Amino acid sequence: METSNAQILKLELLWWLLTFLIAVLIMAPIYFYIDDYRFWNLSILFIFVFVTITRYIFLLKTTFLAKLQVLKIALVFVVIPVIFMFIQELNRYQVILDNSEPEYIVGLLPQKTMYAMLQYTRSVMLLFGVGSIISLIVLPFRLIISVWRYRNLGKA
Repeated sequence: METSNAQILKLELLWWLLTFLIAVLIMAPIYFYIDDYRFWNLSILFIFVFVTITRYIFLLKTTFLAKLQVLKIALVFVVIPVIFMFIQELNRYQVILDNSEPEYIVGLLPQKTMYAMLQYTRSVMLLFGVGSIISLIVLPFRLIISVWRYRNLGKA
């Protein structure tokens, strides 16, 4: 069954809303407990990239990219520097985490809360950071396979 552009747009908007909701739920404890979290934007970026790229890997047929062959090929080349940038940012976070006091990351909190929030922020960054990097590494292969299937078999 062929999906229409309106259905694809509705599905894409639904996924973006779901991704936004996931990001809000994951970042809510950080927002409520940490006053000046230095890695706010990076954490949100990792969450959005992980959810979106993983969705594109597994559900490419239901996205707007399904039949845009030129965009898929362009994304193969665009993803490469993004992978290196994400690795660099995750490494920068890990170096700061290793070389700084916990107060630098989570601020002044009661000791039990501080270590719980430090563990939470570390887990969020590592899970979504590494997940983003892995999904970005897999994405070009998935896009190349999709382009090959479209050109040789006629299906997305």
